[in-house]
Amino acid sequence: MSENYDRIFSICRRLAGNDADANDATQEALFSIVRKLSTFKGEAKFSTWAYRVATNTCLDEIRKRNRRPRPGLTDIDQSRTLSGNFRQSMENQITDRLLIDEAIAALPDDFRIPIILRDQVGMDYNEIAKTLSLPAGTVKSRIARGRTRLKSEIFGNKEETSNVKDVEQ
Repeated sequence: MSENYDRIFSICRRLAGNDADANDATQEALFSIVRKLSTFKGEAKFSTWAYRVATNTCLDEIRKRNRRPRPGLTDIDQSRTLSGNFRQSMENQITDRLLIDEAIAALPDDFRIPIILRDQVGMDYNEIAKTLSLPAGTVKSRIARGRTRLKSEIFGNKEETSNVKDVEQ
């Protein structure tokens, strides 16, 4: 059960964007799974069904909460001097991660959710298709289009895209 809880929390964390909302969404998701257990027909693996219920519950929770402004990178003091290459590298990685997270959060749900389930949760295309009740081809298309938007958002028209997964994956 711990493995399922961890994966459900991971899904909720990525969809909600923060630990507090993820904890609430995970709790609601677990309640939903228990309440809907009688609807499980065994047509898919239990875990796939549970992740689908969790994803839908989390999305419902996200829709319910008020949209709050997200802190931007303008709050980071760019004038700080850094000591050592390691610290500079670590801060660059954190800044890059924040930029990527901000770009992912700005994607429409149709693209953002499949990308999160694929790249950050680790689901395969068929699991995502079952979870979202979409054909696998639609999932692949949305992921490809979402990644293209991410590249454009992060890099603009630059050709430098080495840190973003290729669309063809």
